[in-house]
Order: sequence, then C-alpha cells, then structure tokens
Amino acid sequence: MNKKDLSIPFTASLHSQDTELQTYGCRANNPDICGNNGLPNVCAFSSEDCICKKPSRTWKKQYAKLKG
Repeated sequence: MNKKDLSIPFTASLHSQDTELQTYGCRANNPDICGNNGLPNVCAFSSEDCICKKPSRTWKKQYAKLKG
C-alpha cells in the first residue's frame, strides 16, 4: 500500500482492526512530524500489517467517541 492509502482522517469511521491502543493506517493529522513515523513494527507506514501501534494520546478518546 502507498502512503496515501494509509493516511486515514482522524474522524473517519472505525476500521475492524482499530482498538483503543492501535489504528489501521495512520490517523495523525501530519504524519511527517509524528515521532514514531517510520519506526519498524510501530508505524503503519513501516509495518507489514499497516497497523499504527502507537497512536496519539487523544486516540483513546476519539475511539470511544467513534465507537459510541
């Protein structure tokens, strides 16, 4: 997948692989300044499964909002 396909808007509907602790793709507003950008097996852009394992601190609250 390319970077454009993995950039998911923060307010987009949940993906089946989204949880409180991870997101499918990257939901950062500006991935280029994310401290985890490019980290193998942490960043969605650098992981084979396309999962961000360390989303922003505000993700838990957004996840609950989107789920409910």
